[in-house]
Formats: sequence, structure tokens, C-alpha cells
Amino acid sequence: MLYQSTRGNDKKIKSAEAIAYGMASDGGLFVPESFPCLSLEKIAQLAQEDYITRAAFIMSLFMDDFGFDELKEITSRAYTQNTGHTTAEKSGFTGKDAAPLHMLSNNTFFLELWHGPTCAFKDMALQVMPELLISSLKKIGETREVCILVATSGDTGKAALEGFCDVPGTKIMVFFPQNGVSDVQKLQMTSQSGKNVNVAAIKGNFDDAQNGVKEIFSDKALCSRLADRGYILSSANSINWGRLVPQVAYYFSAYCDLLKTGKIKPGEKINFCVPTGNFGNILAAYYAERMGLPVNKLICASNRNDVLTQFIKTGIYDRNRPFYTTVSPSMDILVSSNLERLLFELSVKNGTTVVSYMSALSEKGRYDISAPVRDELSRVFSSGFCLEEDTKKAIKDVFIINNYLIDTHTAVAYKVLNDYRAETGDKSVSVVVSTASPFKFCEAVLEALEVPVGSNRDIPSAGTVPGGGVYLIDKLAEVTGKEVPAPLFALKNAKERFNCTVSTDAMKAAVVDFIEGR
Repeated sequence: MLYQSTRGNDKKIKSAEAIAYGMASDGGLFVPESFPCLSLEKIAQLAQEDYITRAAFIMSLFMDDFGFDELKEITSRAYTQNTGHTTAEKSGFTGKDAAPLHMLSNNTFFLELWHGPTCAFKDMALQVMPELLISSLKKIGETREVCILVATSGDTGKAALEGFCDVPGTKIMVFFPQNGVSDVQKLQMTSQSGKNVNVAAIKGNFDDAQNGVKEIFSDKALCSRLADRGYILSSANSINWGRLVPQVAYYFSAYCDLLKTGKIKPGEKINFCVPTGNFGNILAAYYAERMGLPVNKLICASNRNDVLTQFIKTGIYDRNRPFYTTVSPSMDILVSSNLERLLFELSVKNGTTVVSYMSALSEKGRYDISAPVRDELSRVFSSGFCLEEDTKKAIKDVFIINNYLIDTHTAVAYKVLNDYRAETGDKSVSVVVSTASPFKFCEAVLEALEVPVGSNRDIPSAGTVPGGGVYLIDKLAEVTGKEVPAPLFALKNAKERFNCTVSTDAMKAAVVDFIEGR
């Protein structure tokens, strides 16, 4: 299995190189040159295995320079309940299953991807990726240390910090939008322990942070300077193949669980509705479909920042629109990096076509895909968006009717799924991808439940982020009767270590200062 750039200029490489370098030198993203195929018989066999084995097997199909046994050791350390890493002690996953299904009704299920140490779906990849990266560096003979750069809209940052905390031979620096994450998300990042970590807010939104990180990667003079000091740069965002490939596994696992419990028949097609910002999560579902997973529709759910919804409906990607800060901040994105990978597949792996789209996006802020590409897009994908009031109504309705508590991002997906069903009449079994614990967004969830939040800014707690989110964890638990995840419960006594805010122009200098120990 070899990997190529979405822009067509780099030579083909093995998975270890793709993971080690993160992005291709031509500015493109690494993608597999082909997709392995799984028969219905093989999927049925996987249904009898646990999540660890399923994940290792799916990853091994894409990473033959690792091998199944090596990957199973990695997934075992990553997903076993309250286990340790080889590199640093981690808090592990809660419960017996890393990615359980919750049945809401006979044809609606929630795939809970938030049982890891940071209570968000990013743990599914970022508890695996550090070992993949370290192993990749060894496989390619790289002796320099690696500095991981991360732009986050909330959850990736903490998951990456947790995954790489005190991992030998690594440093990690995370940038997040100053006013674009919840109180809980912010405190999770700024209170992170570890000698090799650094966190900075930026004056801007997630797109500004992401563009800043991409500029650092493409600055050859800076990369050369860092190389002279014994460092290479890599990424823990989903632009890195090592972040994306573990995510493919949980789509197969959800289907396997439905098979095992008799909720579907072998070969029966199902829907996945995915709350989507940077397009990595739903892209992993598309890759699963290309591998033979029986998928009817992949439903892309957006919040008020509905650039992806409009793209799927019209074939026009246009970022020239207002940017909104919403109660589902991890989706507050107007430039979805992983869409480039989808465009590469839909254009029959034509790097020149992808370059033309990306150039138009950079120069004009928009591009229009061709009719054949649009036809293939609509074959697999549907889309919809959800406004703030509808997000909160979905949270309230699901809790009152089903006594099940969901976060703001999951609520967006649930509302969009219901809209899709009303529009199409599709009664297929559908899985809503639940991406975060509701306790990460206490203030918004309490408001959805019409519980007065009040002001908590006068509560003394040295070093704690001001605002309601962190202090309202107990209140949400009391109102709902739901148990607070242990990692979030511990935040009440957390103290900030990092309080730096930089402009986007100062991001490069901040990285250099961090690496050089200033």
C-alpha cells in the first residue's frame, strides 16, 4: 500500500513516511493509492471480535509496513480501560467498549465516541497516533525529534496534548481561537500537564489558526532552521494520515455491532449522520464505504456555518460568507481541509483538478466542481444544517422523551437526520455519530434544558477559566441525574498553566521560541 499527494507532484511513499511528514511537500495531503475491499463475509467475521481487534485489522489493510500484530499491540494499549501507554501513563477509556452504540429507537442509534480520556471523539485517533508516529520515525530512520503543531476548534487540541504528553522525542504546540471554544475545552488545554507541551490562544477563528499552521509547514526556511536544531515538524490534525486511518475503524465497528445484535441483516445498507467541520470524521466514513461497508447515505450535518451543506447541495464551495460563533464550536469552520482528499477521489485521482480547486479557493474564496464530480458527490452524500434554537430543542427533546443526554454537536446531527428523513422518507437504520460528552458544553446544554445558568464569574478559583462552563458541571449532573466523566470532574480543581495569546502573524515566532526553549 503506497500513498500519494492529492496534488499529484510527490513520489509515492509508504504509510510510515506519510505519517512522519504529515503533509506532502507540494502542499497536498497524503491519500492511499487504492482502497482495500472487505467482503460481507469478512465484515461478519469482524462482528465476532472486540473493538481492539477490529481497529487493528482495518488499520493493517492500509499500513502493511506495520503489520497486524504490531497494530494490535498499539490499539490494545490505546483502547483498553484505564491502561498505561508504553511512553507515558494515560487515563485510558471508560467502559468495556471504546465505541459503544446507544439505541434510541429501532432504527436510530448513537455511536458514542467520547469515552476516552478527553471525552471527545478525537481520542479514538489521538490515543493511537503518538505510537504510530514514533514507530513511523523509527521505520524511516529519522533520528531528529518531532514537534507536533496543532490548530484546534476545541477537541483536537486537548486530545493531542493528552496523547503526546511526555512522549519521548516529541514536543507539541496547540493553537486555539481565543473566543472560539467552550470554557471546559479551554481549561482542558490550558491546564495540560507535561514538560513537552505548549498552548496558545490566537486572535482569530479556527480557520485563521489552521492557515497559520499550514503556513509554518510550507515555510522552507523555517523548516531548515528547525532541522539544524534537530527538529522536524509534523501534525496531529486530521491532515495527517495517522489521525485519519484509526477513524475508519469505528464505522466498521458500528456496523458490526448492529449485525451482532440482530438490528440489521448482512449487507443491509445504513445511514451515518456526522456532525462535520473539518470533514475528517465523515471522510473516514466515506473511505469505509469505498472499502465495501454497506452505506446508504452519509449525511453531513453542519451548524450555522453551513459551507459544507451548501457545497453538497450545489457543488459550489464558497467561504465568502459570515463566520458565526455557535454553541457547537468544533464545527465553526469555513475552510474544511479534508475536503481536498474527497475531491481527489471524486475527480478520479486527478491532482491537476484538485490544484485548480485549491487555487481558486485561495485566490477567490470559492470553486465550482464539474457535473461528473457533483453526480458522484450526491450518490453518497446528503447534507443539512441546524440553527442554534434547533440545536437546543434537539437536546431538550431527546432528554425529555428518551432520558438520554447529548452534546451540542451531536444535537446538530440528530436534527439534520430527522430533517433528512422527513424530506426523503428514508426509514433505513441510521447511526448518529456522537462526538463529545455533553459535560464539555454544560452552559449550552443547561440552557437547552431551560435551567437558569446565572453568573459564575464571582466564584473564587485561582487559575481557573472565568465563565460558567467549568462551574456548571455539578449543576448539569444534578439536573439530569447523569454521571460526570472522571476527566471532566477533575477539572474543577485544575489550574491554568498557559495564558498566552498571539496574533496569527506571531505564530511562527511562538513555535520557534517553544522549540528553542525561550
